[in-house]
Amino acid sequence: MKIVHISLLVILVLSGLNTYAQEDNSKKTTHDFEMELEAEYRYFYDDALFEEQKDHFPSFAIRPEYAISWNKGYESINFKGFFRLDVDEERTHWDIRELYYQKAKNNWEFSLGLKKVYWGVTESNHLVDIINQTDAVETFDGEEKLGQPMAQFTWITQKFGTFDFFYLPYHRKRTFAGDKGRLRFPVVIDKEDLEYESSAKEWRQDLAFRWKHYFNILDIGLSYFYGNGREPLFAFDSLGNINAFYPVIHQAGLDLQITHDAFLWKLESIYRHASAQEFVALVAGLEYTFSNIDGNGLDIGLLGEYLYDERDELALNALQNDIFLGSRIAFNDTQDTSILIGGIKDLESDSTIFSLEASRRFGSSWTAEIEARIFDNIDDNEIILSNFREDSFFRISISKYF
Repeated sequence: MKIVHISLLVILVLSGLNTYAQEDNSKKTTHDFEMELEAEYRYFYDDALFEEQKDHFPSFAIRPEYAISWNKGYESINFKGFFRLDVDEERTHWDIRELYYQKAKNNWEFSLGLKKVYWGVTESNHLVDIINQTDAVETFDGEEKLGQPMAQFTWITQKFGTFDFFYLPYHRKRTFAGDKGRLRFPVVIDKEDLEYESSAKEWRQDLAFRWKHYFNILDIGLSYFYGNGREPLFAFDSLGNINAFYPVIHQAGLDLQITHDAFLWKLESIYRHASAQEFVALVAGLEYTFSNIDGNGLDIGLLGEYLYDERDELALNALQNDIFLGSRIAFNDTQDTSILIGGIKDLESDSTIFSLEASRRFGSSWTAEIEARIFDNIDDNEIILSNFREDSFFRISISKYF
């Protein structure tokens, strides 16, 4: 794998930097190592829509983290790994989430290696978040991302805001569920079969930029991306066959958040242009929090968002004219108990997705998580989502931290 070659090169470079730091007695180094072991079980309670799909998915994951810093903390090497063993062969995978060198000085920072970068403010969909590829077999909501090779330069100013510049030398393909897996199409998609519009393929050199600043109660971000799209472009023929490729895209993004008393007003919007597709999409909404309701720290937030995508049913996330309503409950107790519950309703049909996410610590180093996704009355005209109409599931996981 070419990404492995990149990773080995980065490791060699960073190892040399680490050796240099340790040999310089004037630079004290600090080390931090953490490990998470997770046992997970997913159960899909409806009969499978396609042959070979399973109902029960026990799995095991490991997430090691290591960081070394020197030069009074202004220089560091950071590593986050990931491996999962699952019933679905395609969900059995490993990844270097992060492995990068970072240097900070005065009002600038420089990072080199594999890294995760997050942009966005909304809850139900992260439109502007374009740097990293989605780890599509790991979670349904797209929250998990693959490590992205990059060089990042950040310039921080008090008066004019923060400027981020990205050079992205390599594109990573999205993995889709295998024969046994759920949340897949009728035809199993092998990521290696997906082609590129660019003749340079995955080695096309991509660029990105983001500016962020705040004005009193307003936080604003403006971004621009030019390169291989992170979403493949799907085309369905009359026989049900799927053709997909990664287009070269231009994407301009805007994210806004206004904080006023207990209200958070949020907006994310993008304009994306490719030779085969051009569209506008947005998510807009608010969050209102009732704080310390019971006098013991209980916070309850109410969320509402509207989602629009000009691609209509061809939107890969199926969120083209929908409304999201939900609630975020934080107990703020010593066990860090939290619950997020909500639903997304299509305004043009009866298609609805209900979701529940809850977590709680127990003991000094254990965490339990519960997740549920329910697909209800999915319309057959939902070209993407209709393939998942029998894939409602329940997930429980227990993690041990070292």
